[in-house]
Amino acid sequence: MDGEPVFVTGGTGYIGRPLIGALLAREHTVHALARPGSEAKLPGGALPVAGNALDASTFAAAIPHGATFVHLIGTPHPNPSKATEFQRVDLGSIRAATAAAQQAGVRHLVYLSVAHPAPVMRAYVAAREEGESLVIASGIPATILRPWYVLGPGHRWPCLLIPFYAVLRWIPATRDSAEQLGLVTLDAMKAALVRAIEAPPASGVRIVEVPEIRRT
Repeated sequence: MDGEPVFVTGGTGYIGRPLIGALLAREHTVHALARPGSEAKLPGGALPVAGNALDASTFAAAIPHGATFVHLIGTPHPNPSKATEFQRVDLGSIRAATAAAQQAGVRHLVYLSVAHPAPVMRAYVAAREEGESLVIASGIPATILRPWYVLGPGHRWPCLLIPFYAVLRWIPATRDSAEQLGLVTLDAMKAALVRAIEAPPASGVRIVEVPEIRRT
């Protein structure tokens, strides 16, 4: 699968930049959507596409036919107070992405969703679940990845919770939730995305949960 074209939304972000770097190193041609004026924030070597992630008409024509489409857009630093933004940005962007992907005839759709259930973040999870439904309804072979919190530069405060997670994994009643809502590193997330891109399902939808992301 090396060298296959990949179209990325969210390429200027926390996960998008290192992912694009990894894909370029593996000789993929990467087309990356960016807001007009933000193209310079993309990693060097990516082919910038100026457009609005909430409006499929601004970027659908720039997606190479038969490409893999990777959707990484979401509300920065999500918390329960941002329910309106989850609907506007998280759900609005995947709605536009699936429409554009269908129009362009992409071969594989990769969607970065979120682990669930998670009672504290109900609005966030609800928006991502609806996004997953849109991906499934598109009929495009897809991979849905469900991390919880991705540890990396500037995103390390949950390390304080590691002993708490360890205790929860020892308790039978909370073991499954602790595994599903476990922490993953940025390197593991990047590797899981690369693997998803380079090994697409022949048909249907593949779900990748936290334990599998961590094993990567």
